[in-house]
Amino acid sequence: MSGRTVTWSSGSSAVAAVNGSGLVTGVALGSATITAASEGQSGTAAITVTRVPVASVTVSPATANLQQGQTRQLTATPQDASGNALSGRVVTWASGNTAVATVSGSGLVSGVAAGSAAITATSEGKSGSASVTVTPVGATVTLVGAGDIAECGDATDDSTAALLGRIGGTVFTAGDNAYPDGYYQDYANCWASSWGRYQAVVHPAAGNHEYHDSIASGAADYYRYFFREHGTVVGDSGRYYYSYDLGAWHIVVLNTFIDMSAGSPQEQWLRADLAASTKRCTLAYMHYARFSSGSVHGSYPAVQPLWQALYDYGAEIAIAGHDHEYERFAPQTPDGHLDTARGIRAFVVGTGGGGLYSFGTPLPNSEVRNSSTWGVLKLTLADGSYSWEFVPITGQTFTDSGSGTCH
Repeated sequence: MSGRTVTWSSGSSAVAAVNGSGLVTGVALGSATITAASEGQSGTAAITVTRVPVASVTVSPATANLQQGQTRQLTATPQDASGNALSGRVVTWASGNTAVATVSGSGLVSGVAAGSAAITATSEGKSGSASVTVTPVGATVTLVGAGDIAECGDATDDSTAALLGRIGGTVFTAGDNAYPDGYYQDYANCWASSWGRYQAVVHPAAGNHEYHDSIASGAADYYRYFFREHGTVVGDSGRYYYSYDLGAWHIVVLNTFIDMSAGSPQEQWLRADLAASTKRCTLAYMHYARFSSGSVHGSYPAVQPLWQALYDYGAEIAIAGHDHEYERFAPQTPDGHLDTARGIRAFVVGTGGGGLYSFGTPLPNSEVRNSSTWGVLKLTLADGSYSWEFVPITGQTFTDSGSGTCH
């Protein structure tokens, strides 16, 4: 019979709620009776609310490096079949090689001896894992990368990716990871087949193209591809700044597309992070360069508060991209004065695969410039010192190298 008024109610709204059209929503585990009434007559349905099953488990970071005696916190995220995070699930942890690394019930990994171990998190029969490498105390580590990288229809990013495979180590990116505009399909179609082959060891930074040049986008596709689908740590959604330790170094990844002003959440986080670090040596990378002689973009004074925090806490190196060329600066202060004792040595390495730009008038303290060569910056990081080498793609010859000590 049509045209009659029906009212709906739940016998236990704490378990299941029902709206005026009969749509039932599960609230909590348990059973409830849903009643439909019309003109003094009623009917019921028994509803049982069950737990959404775990379909997968993502462990982040997907790779971790630590020295003997150090610890590293891993995080496990159970997810449903649609990739949504599920809270309140029991997770158990196990190490595939306890002689190298052990893991606590909360995911805290402890380095025992040099070697590699798979750390596995399991929830409701589904598992995810992370690869942990433990290095001896005092061992050197390699950090290698560039910015402004993958572009479909151009094989240059494949050539720079080949360098990553040859050099090995941990990979950084200085933003603008996939062109033309950091959409999901750009990562899936352009990044995945080149630098994406080394996804397990990538620690990316976000650039303006990750945001499609619009802060309102929140770089959602970047978060989806890197973190939700591959477990790559990128920082909190919409913020994309974070830090990690690599050997004897503390590494900070900054986001130059959001607020960087003194007192901003990012600047306050940076100061707290640097204050908490126990490492003598610090390196930061980001997309916009505080200093650049590039003719297309040039320097970004808005980055200065972040540089000031790095300088105040004795950071050694700052790496950026955005201008598609290679440039190295002598150690300097946040306002551009030469400071060989406490200054930050800056690199612009926008040479990952995007079309190259040109230089304008060289800035003070600019020591080396090249706008005709693609390649990557290889950093060898030791306890108290570092060395760098710009490695060109096959067929090109420009290079730059040197070394320094930590403050």
